[in-house]
Amino acid sequence: MQATLAAPAAPEGLCACRGVEWGRQRGGIGLEYDASEAGPFIGLKPLLRDRAEPMNPSPLMLARPARRVATLIVVVLLSGCDKLGIGTTPEAKPSAGTAAAAPKPMALPVRAVTAATTVVEDELSAVGTLNAAESVMVRPEIAGRVTELPFKEGQVVPKGGKVVLIDASELQAAAAASRADASTERLKYSHARELLDKNFISQEAVDVARGAMEKAQARVQEDEARLAKTVIRAPFPGILGLRQISPGAYVKAGDDVVRLENVSSLKLDFRVPEMYASRIHAGQTVSVRTDAFPGVKFAGQVYATEPGLDEKTRTVVARAEVANVDGRLRPGMFARVGLLLETRPKAVVVPEQAIWPQGRDSFVYRVVDGKAALTKVVIGVRSPGQVEIAGGVQPGEWVVTDGQMKIKDGAPVTVLPAAPAPAASAPAKGG
Repeated sequence: MQATLAAPAAPEGLCACRGVEWGRQRGGIGLEYDASEAGPFIGLKPLLRDRAEPMNPSPLMLARPARRVATLIVVVLLSGCDKLGIGTTPEAKPSAGTAAAAPKPMALPVRAVTAATTVVEDELSAVGTLNAAESVMVRPEIAGRVTELPFKEGQVVPKGGKVVLIDASELQAAAAASRADASTERLKYSHARELLDKNFISQEAVDVARGAMEKAQARVQEDEARLAKTVIRAPFPGILGLRQISPGAYVKAGDDVVRLENVSSLKLDFRVPEMYASRIHAGQTVSVRTDAFPGVKFAGQVYATEPGLDEKTRTVVARAEVANVDGRLRPGMFARVGLLLETRPKAVVVPEQAIWPQGRDSFVYRVVDGKAALTKVVIGVRSPGQVEIAGGVQPGEWVVTDGQMKIKDGAPVTVLPAAPAPAASAPAKGG
């Protein structure tokens, strides 16, 4: 269907001839629609005519410019639709192969460090109790009145030093009588032997005399042993604690007098789970930390373990010796124990923030040829600020430490330079 445009009536003062539409006669300016111009558009040319030139256009001349104006409008509309892509099919658009190559995805900035090697100590943590190397509560073996306590509380005593003296007057007398009886029986036995040599008595009489002598001698030893118990001596060198009695008190056998402890070295008892029982042996090094001395480590060495496990806890008790030369450690202290199981001199370590956990597994992003490579790793020993990588990363490989949230496996990345250390603030000047 072809659209037609009716020619409007020529207003007063306008004329049209030879494809020319004139304006007002007084203006004398017109536009010529030249169909001979090349291209889809009709050329428009201004013309000047004598404003006094009258013309009498025919109806055909009036209709011809209107049709050309309609044609011009249709061509312009079609050209605009073509430029906007309206009405065109996808096949008509230029393909990706003919267009310029698609730009590469932009590399995402991340921070990364290289995996380093260092000495890692595989240490088992446990808790234990410190005990004195030697400890005893001094108690009398016989009853009696305490005559003297020849020590001061907290005093260091040598081995064999006197600690408690008990009244020994009765025992001394009994021992003297026993010695006199023994001397008499010894003389009787000697006289019996002389009579036997002269055949005045039988051998049986001599044997009876010898038995009486030996019995008297045994009674002497008994009385002297009882007498020796009136003096209580230190069985080993150590420090005496607080006494429980005063001089003049009557004590019975087994009453507490004072505690004696040797703290030049301490025993450390701790329990180890069953799964580590096969990795414990004499000679292993232990480190000890206590609440009384925060930040201070004391060294020790395992020297014995229980042959069996505790059936209730399924643990094995180990005992270590801890030197206490300066005397700071005391028996009964709670101890945090670090048992050195193994030392690896060239272990691979990465910063703790490089670990990217997913479920029960741990991963890191390695930077390989400018791309992020999500790699599963085996975690070893953890220490403040760093983690040992037992498998998955080689020394010198780059691992991402910051920016894991915005990347994925295979994404192009660019490693940012290390952040500069914060500058120390200048000291304030006094006014």
